[in-house]
Amino acid sequence: MDQSVEILNRALKREKEARKAAERILEEKSRELYFTSQKLENLLDEKSSELQGVFENIIDAYVVMDFNGNILKFNEAATKLFGYDIDNEEIKVASLIYKEDFQYAIDCFAQLTEKGFFKDYETRVYTKSKEVKWVHVNGSIIFDRHQKPIAAQGIVRDITAEKASEEKLKASENRLSTLILNLDSGVVLEDENRKIVLTNNKFCELFNIKSNPSDLYGLDCTYSSEKNKVLFKNPEDFIERMRSIDAAKETVLGDELEMLDGKILERNYIPIQEGGFNKGYLWTFKDVTLNRTYRKSLEIQKEKYYSIIANMHLGLIEVNLEDEILMVNQSFIEMSGYSEEELLGKSDQMLFPVEGGLDIIKAENEKRIKGISNSYEVKVKTKENDIRYCLISGAPNYDLNGNIVGSIGVYLDITDLKSLQIQKESLLSKLERSNNELQEYAHIVSHDLKSPLRSIDALVSWLKEDNKGKLDEMSLKNFELIESTLEKMEQLISDVLDYSSVGTDSNDKADVNLDQMLTDLTTILYIPEHIVINTLNPLPTIQGDPTKLQQLFQNLISNAVKFIDKEKGLITIDVEDLKSHYKFSIEDNGIGIDKQFHDKIFKIFHALNKSKDSTGIGLSIVKKIVDLHEGQIWLESQVNVGTTFYFTLKK
Repeated sequence: MDQSVEILNRALKREKEARKAAERILEEKSRELYFTSQKLENLLDEKSSELQGVFENIIDAYVVMDFNGNILKFNEAATKLFGYDIDNEEIKVASLIYKEDFQYAIDCFAQLTEKGFFKDYETRVYTKSKEVKWVHVNGSIIFDRHQKPIAAQGIVRDITAEKASEEKLKASENRLSTLILNLDSGVVLEDENRKIVLTNNKFCELFNIKSNPSDLYGLDCTYSSEKNKVLFKNPEDFIERMRSIDAAKETVLGDELEMLDGKILERNYIPIQEGGFNKGYLWTFKDVTLNRTYRKSLEIQKEKYYSIIANMHLGLIEVNLEDEILMVNQSFIEMSGYSEEELLGKSDQMLFPVEGGLDIIKAENEKRIKGISNSYEVKVKTKENDIRYCLISGAPNYDLNGNIVGSIGVYLDITDLKSLQIQKESLLSKLERSNNELQEYAHIVSHDLKSPLRSIDALVSWLKEDNKGKLDEMSLKNFELIESTLEKMEQLISDVLDYSSVGTDSNDKADVNLDQMLTDLTTILYIPEHIVINTLNPLPTIQGDPTKLQQLFQNLISNAVKFIDKEKGLITIDVEDLKSHYKFSIEDNGIGIDKQFHDKIFKIFHALNKSKDSTGIGLSIVKKIVDLHEGQIWLESQVNVGTTFYFTLKK
């Protein structure tokens, strides 16, 4: 580090000597501009004072250092963060850097020297009391009015609490993952596209899969089912049942699967829904070969029937037509907390349901009398007043003559699953609040950033007016460059605000006539006379956000107009009706886009043509709007021939 500082000092010394020689020559050549430069300097000093106030009052720490590693300035936030008094203490940057992160710091300062900035640098630092904190740093070079580097500055944010929360979350996820990985039941969790996102060791064991569970992540379950059907006694029946379960999207419990090796699996299926939409599917598989073998023996030996029932993992209860309990198994006894003597002869309706559970069970028992079987969920209270959630599968019980003599209920304790569901809902609620706060913050930042830009613009205008006729061509050109930069900066802020607003929930969904919307849009957009817009087929009416859909078509059409370089421009719009979506295309005969950039243009700030009206956000907004309407977007393009953007929107 000392050697690096010495090299940097020598380089700065040589640069300082060269700068002094250049300044002497410049001074001799520019004496006639003295009075004008004095006015400009006063204005810059005035503006610097304003910026000084800004940095003094920002929430994050602001640090200025020279190229020798000496701290020159702290704002109040930096003083609180590091604990040093900058007015009475000499501070070296090296004394702040955590020892194990020293090399990382050297690499970042090398990037600062090479590029003039670095960003998103996360490291550990020491405070004056030697407390270690995590910080996020963005740094840049400070230039004087002659564009010579004179110092470095950085915005430092304390992320210690965020890092601690992140570690806790990872630990919690690891514990849950370990629990699922070692469950005695095979588990497969799919996403909405039937891709595996989670499985465990037991699943691999049951299906004789030699891979690790993690090797299966991302595989298509439909393909895997077709591949593994040969393991089952009736392969086509297995596939047909799998398809029917997937199509119904309803909870299925206790499906039996017979395998070629004689093994019998019990399969459960639970769709995971959020806001009326399927977000995934949970399959569980359990080896019940032994239990099922005993069940067949029970048809001959009644004594074994009671032995097997007593050891099932599901609670079992049999009642007569008067709802009096005739039989319970050991699992039900353990689940309820009552002894067998306390249960037999009692009404099952008076046992332990709470919060409407009594009415539910009464209604379901009436269905049993009518011969109806189904499953339902109920919240119950045990003898010890513990609250549990149960999934009950009920069926009528018949005598030898086919008469209904009561019903049988199977209780599955789903308390743990309910707990996970409640946690998920809580996390979603927190995420929604966080998104709302972020949106509000974006609006505030947009306003706060635009205000100084407008002030700078006004000051430049006044300066030009006050010196009208006195400024040379180069000065006027520099002023025009400042105004152009301010204009682009304001546009960038507006685009960033638009980008942050696209993903917010909207209650403005309605039937949108895209054909009429396109007609209205072409009347307000600027379309040069040499460009023709041609629609091959009438556009449909879909459910969506009218404002965002208009922004989607407006951005794509404007983008096409901007990059058409032919004497006769042509934009062709078409639509294709798919099963659940509409597929749209917007084709132009413009400059085209090289294939290497196809994956980059939808990312924010990736503008391929650096122009004053291009911020690199337009296509990012387009992608967010398409995602919001549950679609996809892609393109085909040939350089100097043209580009076609394709996107889908859900009906």
